[in-house]
Amino acid sequence: MNPLNSVRGAITTGVILALIISFAIQGAQVAELGLAVWLHILSGVMWIGLLYYFNVVQTPGLAAAAADKGGPGGAGVTKYIAPRALFWFRWGAVATWFTGVWYLGRAGNFVNAASFGHFGQDHYGLVIGIGGWLGTIMAFNVWVYIWPNQKKILGIVPATDEEKAKARKVAALASRTNFVLSIPMLLCMGASNHPMPF
Repeated sequence: MNPLNSVRGAITTGVILALIISFAIQGAQVAELGLAVWLHILSGVMWIGLLYYFNVVQTPGLAAAAADKGGPGGAGVTKYIAPRALFWFRWGAVATWFTGVWYLGRAGNFVNAASFGHFGQDHYGLVIGIGGWLGTIMAFNVWVYIWPNQKKILGIVPATDEEKAKARKVAALASRTNFVLSIPMLLCMGASNHPMPF
């Protein structure tokens, strides 16, 4: 059976390939901080990639489908695609947040980042702290505003038409807020060990 024919097989194959490359370069030793960073980036790509998909592709696509009175509508997306995407989205947020905390804690920088480099005294702590706090707000939005309201919109939990309309507004605003926050968050994550681009 070809592992590329399933999501699980592709993920497993990618992880095995990454381990082979890592062991070929540095041997069988495990660098905990390197593992934390790799898992943080991997889960962050899943989370933010889906955030961008929702905001740039799915939401405008569903709006276009709703406006197309003779078209197929968005039922297939809301029934089959959105629940699966939201699963990876919300758990990607959790994994990204926890691997970030794991890395900062093991590297001895958690307090430094949480206090914005002790309020501006340390560049790394300030920049990674801003990025970390933006990511924390975004993860909060996923679990407190986006997911509970999406469950109503998708019919996972019962809701009236009025409750669904309100849920659409709240989920859309929280998702768009996360989209906006992700831009400076990614700037801070990339610039924590490199110069700011501006």
